[in-house]
Amino acid sequence: MENNNPLSPHIQIYSWNISSLISISHRIIGVINILVLTFVCLWISLLLLGETNYDYAKFFLQSIFGKFTIIGIIWSYSFQILSEVRHLFWDLGYGFELKTSKITGLIVIFGSIIFTILIYLFGRNIF
Repeated sequence: MENNNPLSPHIQIYSWNISSLISISHRIIGVINILVLTFVCLWISLLLLGETNYDYAKFFLQSIFGKFTIIGIIWSYSFQILSEVRHLFWDLGYGFELKTSKITGLIVIFGSIIFTILIYLFGRNIF
């Protein structure tokens, strides 16, 4: 006799939803943000060794790859902050309904993109 109802769902039969996507992304981006913060601290500590180290970093930040990296870091921190606010409301007991969970998940995704654009424009002195 074959069991058609497994005890734990496999990746092939599991249907993804916005909450699982946000949850997995939140964990991965949290690790990435810790690594970024470590590299920023190391970069700042290199300034103690002389100005030439700062010139290398300035050259990197002015390149296309450096600008893309900075925009990615801004997005990851804004995503993390909005996701943490979502978790804060969950800790208070709000937002567990399926519709509310989907809406807040979409707010986290699109809000992080909007915040990234606004922070970039603010950094370019456009505002």
